[in-house]
Amino acid sequence: MNRVKKMVILGDSARYDLCNYGNYNPDNFLSGKLPGIYNATAGNGVCIPLFKVLMTNKCSNDCRYCVNHGGHKFNRVEFTPNELTSTFLDYYNNRLVEGLFLSSGIPRDADFSMENMVEVARKLRMEHEYNGYIHLKILPGTSYDLLKRAMSLADRVSVNIEAATPDGFEELSTTKTFNNDILRRMKWIQRLMKKDENLAPSGQSTQFIVGATDETDTEILKRANWLQKKLDIKRSYFSPFNSMKNTPLENHSEPHPKRTSRLYQADHLIQSYGFDLDELVFEEDGNMKLDLDPKYSAALSKMEMFPVEINSASYKDLLRVPGIGKISARRIIESRKRNISFKSMEDLKKMGVSIGRAETFVKLKSSYQSTL
Repeated sequence: MNRVKKMVILGDSARYDLCNYGNYNPDNFLSGKLPGIYNATAGNGVCIPLFKVLMTNKCSNDCRYCVNHGGHKFNRVEFTPNELTSTFLDYYNNRLVEGLFLSSGIPRDADFSMENMVEVARKLRMEHEYNGYIHLKILPGTSYDLLKRAMSLADRVSVNIEAATPDGFEELSTTKTFNNDILRRMKWIQRLMKKDENLAPSGQSTQFIVGATDETDTEILKRANWLQKKLDIKRSYFSPFNSMKNTPLENHSEPHPKRTSRLYQADHLIQSYGFDLDELVFEEDGNMKLDLDPKYSAALSKMEMFPVEINSASYKDLLRVPGIGKISARRIIESRKRNISFKSMEDLKKMGVSIGRAETFVKLKSSYQSTL
C-alpha cells in the first residue's frame, strides 16, 4: 500500500485524540486535499497545522469505544519509522504543517509500539535536525526508560486517562488498568520533569471520553482538578463519545452536544479563574445545566454576593461577575489605581466587559444597573 493510502487510513484513525481547545470538528481534520493535517488552536487563538497520525491501527487492546479495538475485522496498516519520518518531512518542507502529533495502536505490547514512535522522533531530531514541535502520546503500559527517552525528544507528552474513576475505566477496557497503566505513567512523567526541565518542556496533558460511561460532570471535573493539582497536568481535553459502528458501544447513546463545552467552561473557571469546585452548580444527578454557562449559573446561585460594586470590588470578586473576564478585570483594577471611577455601563464596555451579561450583577457608585 502506498503512503497516501496509509495516510488516509491512519490520519483518519488519529482524529479522536484532541490537541486543541474545544470540541472535535471534522472540518478541522482533513484540511484541503491532503490527509493528516489537523488545525490545532494555540492558547492565543493562533491556528497551528499539525501532522497528526497513528503509526498503526493494529491493536490488541479491547477499548469498547474505539474502532481500532482488537476484535474489529477491517483494513489494518502501519507505517515504518522511515516511512513516517519521510512523509512528515514532505509535509513540513512544503510548509503544510508546523509540528507533529504522533500516536499509535498497540499490536503487540506498549513498548514495541512506543519504540517505533520514539524512533520517528529520534530520526527527526538527530538525523534531520528538526527543532519544531513534537507531541508524543505515551501508550498505557510504556516502560520507564522508554518513557524517559520519549520525553527527551518531545515538547509535550500525554497519557489518555479516558475515564474519571477506576470503575468507569473498567467499563471501557479490560486490557488496561487505571492505576498502573495510566496514573503510574503520569506520575513518572511528573517526577522526570521535576528532575530535568528539558524533558517534555511543554508538560503533559490528558483526555477524557465523555458520555461513554455513567460518570457525572462532578466526577470528571474532580478528577481533572486532582490531575492538575497533584500531577501537574497542563491540560485536560474532553472528547465527546461517538457511537462507532463495529464497536461494542455502537448502540450506546451519545452525550448532548453542549456537554463537553460546559465541561471546558467549568474546567477553565477552576484552572484559570480560581473557582473552587463547590462554587459550581450541579443538578441532583451530578451534571451541570446545559442551558446555562457555568459562570452564569454559579452567579445565580450566590445572589447574596451581588451586585458587586465595580469601583471597590477585589479582582477575585470581579472575576465572579458574568461578562467580566480576566483582561477586563485587570483593566478595571488598573484604571482604579489611576483614580478613574466608573459611572456608567458604557465605561465598563470600554474595558471589554460584556455589559448585557454583567449589568444585573454590578453596581456603579452604589447604583443598581438592572434587576434580574
